[in-house]
Amino acid sequence: MKPHLVGLFLCTIFFIKYRLDLPKDVFEGKMAILDIKYLEVYAVFSILIIFGSIEAFGGLYGKNSIRSRNDWYVELLSTFQLFVFIKPIIFITTTFLFIKLLPQYRNAFSGLTLWSSALFVLIGDDLLQYWYHRKAHEWPWLWKLHRPHHSSREMGVLVSYRNAVLYYVLMPNIWWLGMATYFGLYREMIIAIILKQLIVTAAHSEARWDAFLYKYKTLNPLAWVIERFISTPATHFAHHGKSPEDGISNPNGNYSNMFFLWDVIFRTARITRKYPEIYGIADDPDDSWRSHLYYPFVKSDKTGSEIAV
Repeated sequence: MKPHLVGLFLCTIFFIKYRLDLPKDVFEGKMAILDIKYLEVYAVFSILIIFGSIEAFGGLYGKNSIRSRNDWYVELLSTFQLFVFIKPIIFITTTFLFIKLLPQYRNAFSGLTLWSSALFVLIGDDLLQYWYHRKAHEWPWLWKLHRPHHSSREMGVLVSYRNAVLYYVLMPNIWWLGMATYFGLYREMIIAIILKQLIVTAAHSEARWDAFLYKYKTLNPLAWVIERFISTPATHFAHHGKSPEDGISNPNGNYSNMFFLWDVIFRTARITRKYPEIYGIADDPDDSWRSHLYYPFVKSDKTGSEIAV
């Protein structure tokens, strides 16, 4: 898979989502300072393209890449399905359900102060995802849906969206954002998505923006604060490391997506300021992209695979 094809793919998603007109109900609400209907789309894919370009120029997708064709299918299809189908359908479903169940609360919170309510939406979103992600490593049935995310043997921006379709359908924070929109917090939802997208993408990216913080001693106090407040490549790469025996990896910890503070509070953090050398899952039989994305509806044909049953 060539880097220019990745760019074409992202542009295709952008175009389809831009042209997708959801019901007016989903977008009702005042847009005082965010007066662009598709600002979320512009921002999200700009972030992906910027970090993806840095990775491409850095040689991540070159001849030394260990990404297989199967990996590309998993990442590109998962990203496409999430943004073009799953999220819009969840938002539409949430709107229709609440119109039927709680019509009197439609846009009920639209008069709240923008930044305080945006923080509320963001904290709710990220805390829900922390616990959902954590349970995906504790509950075997949910792990099988999250497993594609950890089967990648190298990091990169598109690893962010390597999950089974059902994992995203059940993801509580997407439903939370849909509810926030219904209650009139559309601007706040956009702010939450953009800020979170920036930090989560940067935490998965091989750009490793945090490396300079560890290089200079004068920056160590700043690094100490940042790495305990938000996810960084060092802390999140550790979550993707293959084995904790290397003293760096923490596959059953470092669950946070945006605010690493959750790991600190709930004592699941490991901070080493180093990056694992080996990523992936133990005894990986290299399942097909179909079983990765559509389990349990499509099961693996590989003997011994966790998703063969």
